Amino acid sequence: MGMRLRHVGPGERVHRFGGGGRFLLAVVLLLAAGRAGAAGPEEDGEALLRRVGERYASVRSLSASFRQEVPLQNLGIVRKASGKIYLGRPLKMRWDYRSPDTQLFLADGEYFYFRPPDSPQVIRRKADEKSLGGKIPLLLLFGKGQIAEMFRVESASPRKGGEETVLRLLPRGDGAPEVRRVDLVVSTGDALIREVHLYDRLGGENHLYLSDVTLDPVLPGDLFRFRLPPGVAVVDG
Repeated sequence: MGMRLRHVGPGERVHRFGGGGRFLLAVVLLLAAGRAGAAGPEEDGEALLRRVGERYASVRSLSASFRQEVPLQNLGIVRKASGKIYLGRPLKMRWDYRSPDTQLFLADGEYFYFRPPDSPQVIRRKADEKSLGGKIPLLLLFGKGQIAEMFRVESASPRKGGEETVLRLLPRGDGAPEVRRVDLVVSTGDALIREVHLYDRLGGENHLYLSDVTLDPVLPGDLFRFRLPPGVAVVDG
């Protein structure tokens, strides 16, 4: 029997806000290494992540198209979503969905907001870089960028004839307790993140594919401003 397809919100399984669903993490993870000796796969991966860090360090904003897939094996379902993502400093993020469902996923630099499809509530949390960074690592890139404290490179594997590299990252200590591993697909030439594959400790998976990535686009000044929808309550969670 084939798997049925359903829409998904910003993520599934990485983090829960009350009863409002599971969240994606994902995108840019950097790591600084610099160990002496002959370079092996880990050293190569760490060097590539340093290049990613250098590429994004001065970026003030980002836009990209995204496609997301979350397989729910026990239900025989693949939940899907697509749309546009926008990021800005400090700790600002917005997801716009190509979906008939009304949903919200926004960080305005001070708070992080999530509204499941057609829910009467918006869940609000303080936009704390450390607590949210393991679940939504892209926010770390647009904060202080202290990702090396949370993740380390386990392996680096080339693909597509070396045009891309798959970096397998593992959490350091308890920085991202719900995450088992993250696989990043990075363009070897321009050091841009193309895919993020997250695996949590409960066996869940979340796959994010990025395209049309633009660094430093000119974004509207109010793009990250939270606007309370009529008839919807804000709940701290």
